[in-house]
Amino acid sequence: MDKNTFIGLLLIGAIMIGFSVLNSPTDEQIAEQKRLRDSIEKVEFEKSRILAAQEEAKTESIQEKSTSREETIVAIDSALNTANDSIKNSVLAESFGAFAKNAEGEERIIKVENELMTFYFNTKGGKVEKVVLKDYQTYNGGELVLFDSTSNFNLNFFTRDNNSIYTDELYFETNEIDFEVSGDNEREIAFKVALNDDQYIEQKYTIKGNDFLMDFDLRFIGMDKVVDMRSGEIYLNWEVQAPNQEKSLKSQRDATTIYYKYKGEDVDYISPTSDEKENYESSLKWVSLKQQFFNTAIIADDFFDKSNAYAELVTDETSEDYVKKLNTVLTIPVSGSDIEQFGMALYMGPNKYNVLNKYDNELQNIIDLGWGIFGWVNKFAVIPVFNFLDSFNWNYGIIILILTILLKLVLSPITYKTYLSGAKMRVLKPEINEINDKFKDDAMKKQQAMMSLYKQTGVNPLSGCIPLLIQMPILIAMFRFFPASIELRQESFLWADDLSTYDSIYNFPEGFSIPFYGDHISLFTLLMAVSIMLYTKMNSQMSMGAAAEGAMAAQMKIMMYIMPFMMLFFFNNYSSGLSYYYFLANIISIGQTVLIRKVFINEDSIRAKIEVNKKKPKSQKKSGFQKRLEEMAKQKGQPLPKKKK
Repeated sequence: MDKNTFIGLLLIGAIMIGFSVLNSPTDEQIAEQKRLRDSIEKVEFEKSRILAAQEEAKTESIQEKSTSREETIVAIDSALNTANDSIKNSVLAESFGAFAKNAEGEERIIKVENELMTFYFNTKGGKVEKVVLKDYQTYNGGELVLFDSTSNFNLNFFTRDNNSIYTDELYFETNEIDFEVSGDNEREIAFKVALNDDQYIEQKYTIKGNDFLMDFDLRFIGMDKVVDMRSGEIYLNWEVQAPNQEKSLKSQRDATTIYYKYKGEDVDYISPTSDEKENYESSLKWVSLKQQFFNTAIIADDFFDKSNAYAELVTDETSEDYVKKLNTVLTIPVSGSDIEQFGMALYMGPNKYNVLNKYDNELQNIIDLGWGIFGWVNKFAVIPVFNFLDSFNWNYGIIILILTILLKLVLSPITYKTYLSGAKMRVLKPEINEINDKFKDDAMKKQQAMMSLYKQTGVNPLSGCIPLLIQMPILIAMFRFFPASIELRQESFLWADDLSTYDSIYNFPEGFSIPFYGDHISLFTLLMAVSIMLYTKMNSQMSMGAAAEGAMAAQMKIMMYIMPFMMLFFFNNYSSGLSYYYFLANIISIGQTVLIRKVFINEDSIRAKIEVNKKKPKSQKKSGFQKRLEEMAKQKGQPLPKKKK
């Protein structure tokens, strides 16, 4: 820094210091400024105090006005409530007549348990609103609900002033609270709608400790002056939304329907494959709202009347929570002025043959075991053996294996007869081929020559078909038994997690499905189809006579491949227990055939026996088959074969 610059900076600093000293306030000036600040603060304080007082006065005025407004509103509400109560009472009186006071009340749920299930009773309607079975679960592991609050149960009747009353709109009274009952004990819970001590409707339920059946008694006492008893009918409306409980919604819909039993007649039902409404044609003993493995049934001590009674099925294809809506209207006959007691029972439990059979009212016939002889086979053979094996607590896959072996052992004589017939036909095959070549242009003569050969050798060409026909009832019986057997429900074996429904080793991507096949691949069905093809191929190689060549042989080869392919589509969504049984049956049949051929049948000895039969003198008596053959020849104008001398 040069000298001149330094001198300049000193001069500037001296000037600023001098200016500051000359302009600093004196002591008098500082005191005056303090006085002014104090005066301003005092004025501001007074101003704020005045504003606060004004605000407080304003608030008090508003509160006074608000209190006045609230009092006015309360007065108006009171007047409106009085008017509304009057209007409401008028509406209730108009809608419910003498039952107007019972149309108001407090809804209360009462939980009642026995060893098998839990009931939820609702004081509104005095009804069972929900039932849960304790020993069962849904496919997804949730509690198994037979029906819930979406279902409906009520009585409907008319009063003398022409009001239609539904009891699920009335509030019933009961002194009961939650309770449990077990063992051989039983306990009642009664719900009552009373007009006075001498006029009331009572619904009484008797719960037993270890039973799926609950007694239900209805009483109308002193109600003839209120209820129009002249119609002679009170209607019981029962509607159940059947919940989705199993793996396959389609299988449930195919099995869910309404069964019923007329007085003195067999059990009947509505077809589960179509929604329809059906009027009852006679007095009813009971009605069952049947699901795939469970049902809820109402059974009259006497009989329900047929008048205005019907059953109805409704399916909502868009719903995945509910299978179907099952609805029935039953008519309770009224005779005299009171219903002292109309006795009924409610069954709410599994479709288990032995359980239903003990009630001795044919309720077990809701289980589809097949008609006629097929049902008899299941009832008197398959079910007893199955229950016996079940008593050992083995895995159900092992039980099915043992059951199959036992059935095959019982049928082994028939299997032997079938194979023996085939062996005889194979021995005659050269002679049959010779006849085919000789009379290839004359079907009638060829048939006559064939029958002559069979008679001469003592071979019956139909002997192989009869044993097969004898086995058919068992095959069809098993086809009915496995899908209907609740014992297989949720029982796993190997890769199948539930033998009552389909097994799957591969599920197609979501949204993809093969028409008529499904959205998955069932391994048991694949194994069954392969076993059918192997068994059919083995039989075709040992087929009878003319069937081994020509057009029939070609047809058999086609069937050998078409049949298993058809079974893939038919059984892919069916019970895996059934596919497993058919697979085992085919494999055992193949083993039996090989064993019989290698050990028990010698075709050389059969050939020697046939040669001996040829040399025996033949009876002139004609068989029924030959008589029919000759009759056919007469009708066609063919010459009859001459008798040999």
